[in-house]
Amino acid sequence: MKTLTLNVPESLDVDNRDLAMLVSTRLYEQGKLSLGQAAEVAGLTKRTFAELLGKYGVSIFNFPAQELSRDVANA
Repeated sequence: MKTLTLNVPESLDVDNRDLAMLVSTRLYEQGKLSLGQAAEVAGLTKRTFAELLGKYGVSIFNFPAQELSRDVANA
């Protein structure tokens, strides 16, 4: 895994854990990380990460609309 160093203004009231969560939820939402990978980036278990997704406005059901429509049609 790569290590990234960010310079964040001190006036920004956010801690390292929250920054890691913000980055990992965005990458998960974009489909660039799996749930497990995103949880690892955030330093959390998959279960804890999944439970916190809603707090960050991200759905755990991260499917493209076309794929969801196909699943519904095949149900």
